[in-house]
Amino acid sequence: MRRLAGLLVVPLLLLSTAACGDDSGSDSAQMKNGVPAITKGAKFGETPTLSKGEGEPPKDLKVETLSAGDGPALKKGDIAQVNYLGQVWDGKEPFDASFGKGKPFDVTIGAGMVIKGWDQGLEGQKVGSRVELVIPPALGYGEQGSGDKIKPNATLVFVVDIVKGTSVPASATGKEVAQENKDLPKVGTNTDGKEVSVTVPKDTAEPGKLVSNYVLEGDGAVVKDTDNVVVKFNGKTWKDDKTFESTYTSDTTVTWPMEQLSVKGLKEGLIGKKVGSRILLVIPPDLAFGDKEQGTIPAKSTLVFSLDILAVM
Repeated sequence: MRRLAGLLVVPLLLLSTAACGDDSGSDSAQMKNGVPAITKGAKFGETPTLSKGEGEPPKDLKVETLSAGDGPALKKGDIAQVNYLGQVWDGKEPFDASFGKGKPFDVTIGAGMVIKGWDQGLEGQKVGSRVELVIPPALGYGEQGSGDKIKPNATLVFVVDIVKGTSVPASATGKEVAQENKDLPKVGTNTDGKEVSVTVPKDTAEPGKLVSNYVLEGDGAVVKDTDNVVVKFNGKTWKDDKTFESTYTSDTTVTWPMEQLSVKGLKEGLIGKKVGSRILLVIPPDLAFGDKEQGTIPAKSTLVFSLDILAVM
């Protein structure tokens, strides 16, 4: 399965250069508290422009709180919705921005899905804050850089508005539901956040239709087709009973925008289920990848998931 979350790993955030102001007058080099100053759009929620950094950039991560929010502090595992602008230290224009696009960027704190400077710089910051991060190469893209816009050993500067934070539990914790059908896979019921077992029955015919059953039934909101759903899962192929991806092993979550899910069976199986639940999903080939091979998943595969629905955004 191709993950639908986390963009800062090696490529740029969204790799779209934002037109966040002109390059004249107020865009001359200015510094404030050792970081490039905001020259326009200084308030939380406004699209900022940044001056060019002066002198040698700091060798360590520098986090400047430009305006403090009064929301909860972000902790490891939380999902933050942020707007951001990114610029290299000696640059005059942003290489990427989410401001003005109508939708914040989702980032799981401390999950290693973004560059280290983001993980370290955002943890502990309060929702509603605007912070400026100056990120040395070792915590950014290092010696390799990223594309044409971020050269090797570049120091990065980000202005980040923390719009929202959502705490995500380690596991589904709903009421256990009996798994009585011996012709279906059996899913583990542990709630410690560790790997959840999925046992595919041997010498049993594949169902041929979508199965979406509660294993643990939560009492949270019902998933809608417009939600962004935060999940953990163990995904297997029925035929060989092999795991093709598990987020439990890396103790990470994935956020799936329901409107963008390309696997029809995943979308149909999730809609209507309650947050806090663990479900068994069996997806026949026509609702999965059909005749196409997908990574390590052979063509015409029936997919089996243990899937924890942890939150909706």
